[in-house]
Amino acid sequence: MIRIDDILEKVASTFSDKDINLIKKAYVFAAQAHQGQIRRSGEPYLSHPLEVADMLADMRLDKTTIAAGLLHDVLEDTRITPKEVQKAFGKDISLLVEGVTKLSRVQESSPATRHAESIRKIIIAMTDDLRVIFIKLADRIHNLKTLTFLPENKQRQIARETLEIYAPIANRLGMGRIKAELEDLAFRYVDPENYFRITSLVDPQRKSAEVELKKIRKTMITLMKESRIPVNIFYRIKRPYSVYTKLKRQKIEFDQVYDFMALRLITDSAKNCYAALGIIHQRWPHLPNRFRDFIAMPKLNLYQALHTTIITSQKSMFEIQIRTHDMHNLAENGIAAHWRYKEAAPRSIIKDDKRLVWLREMVDIYKEQKNPREFLKYLKTGLLPEEVHVFTPKGKVVVLPLGASALDFAFFIHTEIGLHASEAKINSIFAPLKTILKTGDIIEILTSADSTPSRTWLNIVFTPRARYQINRWWNLQDRKKQIVVGKKLWQKQVERNRLPVSKYKESAILKMLSSIMNVRIERMEDLYMFLGKGKIILNQKIMEKLFSAEEKKTKADILFKKAVTKVTKKTHPDIKAQTSTSPLVHLAHCCSPIKGEPIIGYMTSGKGLTIHSLRCSLVQKGRLDQHRMVPVSWDRATKKPSKGKILIKGKDAPGVLAKVTAGIAELGGNIIKAEIFPCPNKKVHIRLILEIRDIEHLQSIIKTISQIKEIFSAERI
Repeated sequence: MIRIDDILEKVASTFSDKDINLIKKAYVFAAQAHQGQIRRSGEPYLSHPLEVADMLADMRLDKTTIAAGLLHDVLEDTRITPKEVQKAFGKDISLLVEGVTKLSRVQESSPATRHAESIRKIIIAMTDDLRVIFIKLADRIHNLKTLTFLPENKQRQIARETLEIYAPIANRLGMGRIKAELEDLAFRYVDPENYFRITSLVDPQRKSAEVELKKIRKTMITLMKESRIPVNIFYRIKRPYSVYTKLKRQKIEFDQVYDFMALRLITDSAKNCYAALGIIHQRWPHLPNRFRDFIAMPKLNLYQALHTTIITSQKSMFEIQIRTHDMHNLAENGIAAHWRYKEAAPRSIIKDDKRLVWLREMVDIYKEQKNPREFLKYLKTGLLPEEVHVFTPKGKVVVLPLGASALDFAFFIHTEIGLHASEAKINSIFAPLKTILKTGDIIEILTSADSTPSRTWLNIVFTPRARYQINRWWNLQDRKKQIVVGKKLWQKQVERNRLPVSKYKESAILKMLSSIMNVRIERMEDLYMFLGKGKIILNQKIMEKLFSAEEKKTKADILFKKAVTKVTKKTHPDIKAQTSTSPLVHLAHCCSPIKGEPIIGYMTSGKGLTIHSLRCSLVQKGRLDQHRMVPVSWDRATKKPSKGKILIKGKDAPGVLAKVTAGIAELGGNIIKAEIFPCPNKKVHIRLILEIRDIEHLQSIIKTISQIKEIFSAERI
């Protein structure tokens, strides 16, 4: 077990007496808070915060971080409150401890949602103070080391979360040593079968590999001395998880892992890195396709080094990594390597550091995407480690995740270019925006003022930035339409019913509406949006409550209410849309609503209740009498299929229709009617009427069709 004296000894040479006293104070506070608590391993609970603080000291972090590391569990596992921590240690340490603390007190029925919200909380806390994640990563490493004492299902959950979230975050921050340790510790529990298979391959090779590495290291030291290049040379054996991912990703056998054995050559300057590379290539043959210059073209996490693979006279292959001391420090510890905190401005690094572009994007997404589980999906996509290096026509390097399309590239260059992208030129050849990019591609995006995002664009983009901007654009368009429609609906209500709105201030009207409808409405714009969106319906009952003193019930109003009651057979207009059982309820032909999408009922003279989609042009343009509208909802219990219409645009090529029908059949859809319209320039339009389960089923079919190579777009009509 680590002792506090071990930690103090590590920091004694760089910390002042005042700093040392702060750490001692945090240790005493944590010891008293955790007194009597035992971990599942049988050790005193205090052993865990001591281990965390020791790792933070190894990273050479500041006194505030180490003190917060000692205190990081007092809010979650003891009766200590944030106020007590702040009173004893100040605001900075208190905020760090709160940032690391899980949302254990959130009342949420779904464990998945609670987990997603905890992750989101940590990400947002990082934007205030990046030291939160340093503490969390150290905490996670020690928890993984003691994972054997937890139930098997809990082991898998924590290990999987580590591989999906924490190791990728460490990678994005350039913390290679931490990332590798997290991956290897988690690998054993996520996939024990493959873990033991890989270790059984690696362990027998280790001893012989070390013998060969020592020999070549000795030769290389002699060569560098002769050339007067100062170097330190270390060797390493590839880690089990890294071997596993390489075998899986490249679909190769173990003997094809050419970087299993590697030497790290560390020198004093970039100039000497290239000089050393030249000497190595003169002495041994190398594999040209295995050479990588990450000094000239750094990775997303700013990793820099020269990588080459040589072949010895014994036909053994070795990877050589050549770095400067600064590059090596950054490769091992990433952003934490130069984290010498300016206490007054902790956010400055977050604002300026290129490694944190993804974090700043996550903050923008958080502002728009309030659903924690959806936010988590964005985060996982944004943290994917694989990447491609592509170029603009002027030669600027753009680094994107593997799987990114030309449209992702457009949004990376500039939001406006993405929003108005019409076509791409890849290596001087015209290509669809959905084309997946490869390393070395030169991309030019053609724009048009008339080109704006389609909903189907969400099926062809991969990066969180592009998805966020497309969704944001559509949300803005929807909001504008909703406000226009809602304003017309409100004005019609006022005019038709001669409502005395002029007697009241807008704030008073909004306050009364908020109270009656139990919806927070602060501005008239919000009211218009809620009306246009169908979130609130200003029926006669509500208007009576709003202006009860001035308004009289007319005979028409009473007859209308009786008609609604007769159709719905309920006192209040809260019906189910059961078209299969009630002749008085039917779907509107103008918009053909599909089960699952937002709907509204409309009382039609002589026909009963007509169900319209909220996307219907009659609803959006305010052509329906608001007075006759009735809130309705779908009856999820009924299994009667719905009908949906889609329009497909694509190349007029052999087999296109077969691919479309196969995709629909695979998803369980049924084609009722198909119409094909040939167009100029070898293009074709296909109009289909489908039998589907609900709106989600239709959307999945549209997504599948959009991914067919010959298809330009697929959308509902």
